Amino acid sequence: MGREAARGTPGVGRTAGVRFRHPRQGSGVKARLPWGLLAVVAVAAGAFFTLGPALVERSMNRIDGQPPIAVSDEARALHETLTIVDLHSDTLMWDRDLLSRSRRGHEDLPRMEEGNVALQVFSSVTKTPSGQNYDANDGDSDNITPLVIAQLQPVRTWTSLLERSLYHGEKLDRAVAASDGRLARVTTPGELDGLLARRGEGGNTPVGAMLSVEGLHNLEGDLANLDRLHAAGFRMAGLTHFFDNDLAGSMHGIAKGGLTAKGRAAIRRMEDLGMIVDIAHCSHACVADILAMARRPVVSSHGGVQATCKVNRNLSDEEIRGVARTGGIIGIGYWDAAICDTSPRAAARAMKHVRDLVGIEHVALGSDYDGATTVRFDTSQLVQVTQALLDEGFTHEEIRAAMGGNALRVLRAGIAPMEPAR
Repeated sequence: MGREAARGTPGVGRTAGVRFRHPRQGSGVKARLPWGLLAVVAVAAGAFFTLGPALVERSMNRIDGQPPIAVSDEARALHETLTIVDLHSDTLMWDRDLLSRSRRGHEDLPRMEEGNVALQVFSSVTKTPSGQNYDANDGDSDNITPLVIAQLQPVRTWTSLLERSLYHGEKLDRAVAASDGRLARVTTPGELDGLLARRGEGGNTPVGAMLSVEGLHNLEGDLANLDRLHAAGFRMAGLTHFFDNDLAGSMHGIAKGGLTAKGRAAIRRMEDLGMIVDIAHCSHACVADILAMARRPVVSSHGGVQATCKVNRNLSDEEIRGVARTGGIIGIGYWDAAICDTSPRAAARAMKHVRDLVGIEHVALGSDYDGATTVRFDTSQLVQVTQALLDEGFTHEEIRAAMGGNALRVLRAGIAPMEPAR
């Protein structure tokens, strides 16, 4: 996030009379304290806490309003038969009811149902730098703290990045419990298979929900906190976000280095636990180090490819080949900095490049919905992607793989604890 939440501005109002002794008066005088001013400040503060976060989100999670592409009957019919998986959204960061349709943002349960989403990976964002950019950021500032306070999250989340992630997990748990079976947590291969079986019985519910972490700075320097995150249901994590940390360099950091010794230990522990390693936002050196040591498939949860959009965070052909060698997948996003456009056709072209380079089995979706992004379509309109893939010449089976089949394969394998070496 690149902006801070709006702040209320106190005004001046009428005052109420209170008797007190003025230091230059020898007797009590009738004086007036600014109770009206305090009332105005209170109203302004209330407006800040009530309206500020919503205004911030409306300004950051946008749909650009450009016309959608025409959708054929073939695309609609095919879309209804797909098992769709999105590897990355930041919806839990915002103070919205996940179960209710919202007039802001890109995603909620009703819209996921309309878009025929089978499984959504929800990321926990805990810190972003002021002046955030794609080129060089340090970790000395934090835009998320004002948002956390403005949203009146529990006080424990105001100063602890780990607690922010644990709160996101609790928030998702509450939504699942209140969903009347329409939303289901997924933490094990058995739960994933159960979700698919229930969806196969007819209809498009429940929608599965899995937790991820966007940057392991939320470990707060202690690798034991990986176990706490895993116990809370987190099954995927990227090592970095928009700044370097004690595990690795970020593509948007200052040093942009590779894995540290602690970072290598984190990778090993994640693989053992059954937490999928996400290379999104890692520096090129970090990506190379992870691909060299990975024992399990890795993912790039959200982004693009250099071949169709030359932005520093996007993957080179060599990195795409490296992900494929691990058996992993590459989630293609829908926003401008990922695909150099917001058209679903641009997303389809990026997916086509991955398919043509390493095979259809490594293509996936990674929207970055509600991640301070501007997109062409929200999750209820995912048939736009299905149509764009048809227009690019993808077969029905290739579309099934790209829209979710590949992700299901990697997630099912990756969230199982690793068998001890013999």
